[in-house]
Amino acid sequence: MRIQHNIAALNSHRQLGVNNNNIAKSLEKLSSGYGINRAGDDAAGLAISEKMRAQIKGLEAATSNAQDAISLVQTAEGGLQEVHSMLNRMQELATKSSNGTYTDDVDREALQEEVSALIDEINRISSSTNFNGINLLDGTLTNENSATIQFGSSQYTASMGKAFVGTVSLQADKLKDTGIAVTVDKAGASVKIVVGTKTGGSYTTSDIENAVRTAAENLLNGGSVAAGDEDKIKSLLSFKLEGNKMDFNALAEVAESTSANAAANGGKGALVLQIGDTNESFNNLAVGINSMNATGLGINDVDISTRDGAAAAIEKIKTAINTVSTQRGQLGAIQNRLEHTINNLGVTNENITAAESRIRDVDMAKEMMNFTKNNVLLQSAQAMLAQANMQPQSVLQLLQ
Repeated sequence: MRIQHNIAALNSHRQLGVNNNNIAKSLEKLSSGYGINRAGDDAAGLAISEKMRAQIKGLEAATSNAQDAISLVQTAEGGLQEVHSMLNRMQELATKSSNGTYTDDVDREALQEEVSALIDEINRISSSTNFNGINLLDGTLTNENSATIQFGSSQYTASMGKAFVGTVSLQADKLKDTGIAVTVDKAGASVKIVVGTKTGGSYTTSDIENAVRTAAENLLNGGSVAAGDEDKIKSLLSFKLEGNKMDFNALAEVAESTSANAAANGGKGALVLQIGDTNESFNNLAVGINSMNATGLGINDVDISTRDGAAAAIEKIKTAINTVSTQRGQLGAIQNRLEHTINNLGVTNENITAAESRIRDVDMAKEMMNFTKNNVLLQSAQAMLAQANMQPQSVLQLLQ
């Protein structure tokens, strides 16, 4: 028997301390609702949980972004809806004015006054329609750059993606056999188009478009384009050339067209929407809206004050209606896509939250079982410590 060291009391005291710590942890988990309150509880689980929490926050923000984007698209589409109505009215007025029963000095002048007022209102809507200070219909959000090319007595407009800011030149070579040769600078600084006129033949804008797109695609596939210049070359994949059928035989004596800066008439570029929780390209959606003013629609010079002018205006207005219809269709497609995006983000957020909950949250029923067990052990340890402290007193009986 020893009185200097009470090993039984030391053991009971140690167990009492362990039970105290365990019951404190149980109380912390039960009161906070979390199974992991600090890294020491589960270091790996905490790291995974925090990464999931960041993803959840990103998904919630992306959902909000997509909802804002729908509001923006609806604002733009609402403005175009009224433009559509006015164009239909202009079509009606132009058709009336083209009828021979009207007189120029009275009837057609009255019709032209209404057309002019409608054009002014179209321009006003184009300038004033905005979302959070972002102009939507004035061409600010166009995703294209354009270059005006003067070829002999004809003028054409070349357009391509905004990233291309080089020059575009069109050349007729009377010493070259029929064919189109396109040279695209690998740094995206220039596009040179040469058409042969020696053996005759004519070219359409579509022929030249296909040749430029093919040249850009071949350059990209060749692997010689620097990473920083890829977007410039990719912009040429949407190259368009607007104009009538071009018969270069008639222009065989023309040496070369005027080179034009492709960025001269470009807008600020498409509005890039963040619709995912990462910055990969598939989580970015570009919304481009071309200029919807009278000039952009090609109706700025509509004049129905004469019968001939009214007849010519009918086709222009029809083209403008088709342009607005196409733009509204694109906006509608974007809105439908965004609605699906929101649904997908919601499902993903729900599943990630459930996974994070399984890692981070405490099972209250199970933890209550642990608390009850630890509480019993705590009381048992206290009782045994008291008993162990009584044992040395038996030595006194030996001293009697």
